[in-house]
Amino acid sequence: MATFTVRGKNIEITPSLREYVEKRVGKVTKYFENVGDISVLLTVSKGRHIVEVTVPVQGGILLRGEEATMDMYTSIDLVVEKLERQIHKQKTKLARRFRGGGFKAEALQTSVIPEKQEDEEYKVVKTKRFVVKPMDVQEAVMQMNLLNHNFFVFRDSETEEVNVVYKRTDGNYGLIESGN
Repeated sequence: MATFTVRGKNIEITPSLREYVEKRVGKVTKYFENVGDISVLLTVSKGRHIVEVTVPVQGGILLRGEEATMDMYTSIDLVVEKLERQIHKQKTKLARRFRGGGFKAEALQTSVIPEKQEDEEYKVVKTKRFVVKPMDVQEAVMQMNLLNHNFFVFRDSETEEVNVVYKRTDGNYGLIESGN
């Protein structure tokens, strides 16, 4: 059974709310054999009830979904539907990836950088560090879509160069290759 980390921001996590989160979000575990610690952040801000869910899965895949409505239970239901849509949309690629096996989970760390100087033109307020895994472009696009991000940094499995795939405004994808 998957383990859950349920945190609240401006909301008390009652036993019934925790139970509902574990029951509903736990549905996504039926698609995978090994699921890591599922992280759920429930936030209430300006009357909006926001649910953010991160599900690490074997093979370094990270599912992520976020929804906001005026009701926490509705937000939870919608984020589960979003995660299931992501899984169904990518199911062929996921099945192919798991047949290959042997991938290690991506290690993500997030830390806040303290402000250094007031006179800087561009202020960096957050940094993320992560392992850049070797993969092909198609796998990087799939991972980007599963994370629901607009870009994804990866190491090309053939050239060993660090590259970036990104979603273009026309709905297609772009690739930025590093080179000398």
